[in-house]
Amino acid sequence: MTYNLETAQNPEKLRRVAIEPVSRVEGHGKVTILLDDDNKIHQVRLHIVEFRGFERFIQGRPYWEVPVLVQRLCGICPVSHHLAAAKAMDVIVGAKKLTPTAEKMRRLMHYGQMLQSHALHFFHLSSPDLLFGFESDVGRRNIVGVINAYPEIAKQGVLLRKYGQEVIRLTSGKRVHGTGAVPGGINKSLSDDERAYLLKDAYQMITWARDAVHLAKKLHNQDPALYNSFGVFRSNFLSLVGHKGEMDLYHGNLRARDDMGNLIFDGVDYANYRTYIEEETKPWTYMKFPFIKSLGKKDGWYKVGPLARVQNCNFIDSPLAEIERRDFVDYAGNTPMHAPLAFHWTRMIEMLHSAEMIKALLQDDDIQGTELMTSGPRQTDGVGLIEAPRGTLFHHYRVNDDDVVTMANLIVSTTNNNQAMNEAVRHVARRYLHGRELTEGLLNHIEVAIRCFDPCLSCATHALGKMPLTVELVDPDGTLVHSLSRNA
Repeated sequence: MTYNLETAQNPEKLRRVAIEPVSRVEGHGKVTILLDDDNKIHQVRLHIVEFRGFERFIQGRPYWEVPVLVQRLCGICPVSHHLAAAKAMDVIVGAKKLTPTAEKMRRLMHYGQMLQSHALHFFHLSSPDLLFGFESDVGRRNIVGVINAYPEIAKQGVLLRKYGQEVIRLTSGKRVHGTGAVPGGINKSLSDDERAYLLKDAYQMITWARDAVHLAKKLHNQDPALYNSFGVFRSNFLSLVGHKGEMDLYHGNLRARDDMGNLIFDGVDYANYRTYIEEETKPWTYMKFPFIKSLGKKDGWYKVGPLARVQNCNFIDSPLAEIERRDFVDYAGNTPMHAPLAFHWTRMIEMLHSAEMIKALLQDDDIQGTELMTSGPRQTDGVGLIEAPRGTLFHHYRVNDDDVVTMANLIVSTTNNNQAMNEAVRHVARRYLHGRELTEGLLNHIEVAIRCFDPCLSCATHALGKMPLTVELVDPDGTLVHSLSRNA
């Protein structure tokens, strides 16, 4: 094929098709496709069209407000921002090591977040495509259609998410935008009644989570040609891993592998992330493009999230999830799996791990402890990292002697996957849309590719430095009158 999916030549002679907004994702984004008269595709781009500016207006606020304030970025994954910011502020207040109760309560909150978010994405947002087919009737391809055709699957999805939200409520105070984590610790532990209430359903959640893994596996095995080829591209992987190489969704060191599974770096203290990760801006989107410095912009971009984490770790330290991880690795032939649709399988493995860890933490008496806070010598610079449902989440702050935030930099999970999502939609467009008459079902293939990454577009709408900007004045007939541009 002779077309170029990166740069469209003479775009004024091409037709433009827009998918706006991208459906069944959190936040607002669009995809633009440039085609010629023969429906041959010349360019495909995922655009983030919101700008929310949290990195700017958080400056000037007292540092203790940040864990509560910054989570307003999102109503789907607020716990991730809440905890990442709290971890950064732990450094500011000198809390090098939290009390056992504080750390375990935070972990419990985090696993509740992972459980509810993964259940929401798989059952509510993605299962209509997976169960009915990408080109099935659009009126059926939604959660209501799933409820009608697969009532037991839908029920389990709803109740798994509900349980995760209850874990969040009892650890943070509210299901959405809670206040449980504070700089240096937490503000509450669990009561006897709260602990018993959550334990009552913990075993059922593990059973249903394992059923969900088996459902995802079954879908792969039913159509391996589709699942192993749809939107496939090779890339590096990045995630946190525990100190023994285990999956650790709350804390650890940074590890990166290349597309063949070879280590790029390992055991990196995430406080030094700027030594290894750099960010680039482009004029057609508000979302940044991170890359590994040592590899450069062209080759250094990477994937984060469940597909990266399950393959980046050495093992999962919960028994049932480890069995499923090994099964996934065997399925992939002990080489890295790069198929975007495999995100769903690995996402369910993580949901099972989260359910197992919730049960284990609820059986630990430390979650009812009374020592909630710690502190030490004050610092001016703090970095907090966590594995959010969608991938590695960076929070970095500087605080002055007046306790006021002077700098904030966030690299959110969806931003880390930015280049990967663009690669996925380009590959899907090349495979399924090129030279064909476009239909709703074909265009849904593009959205399916994006949904594999479970993007949170609201979280990803940030800028680094001076944003590239183009302002165009157009008359009522659509003729361009004047244009002004500013480069980054």
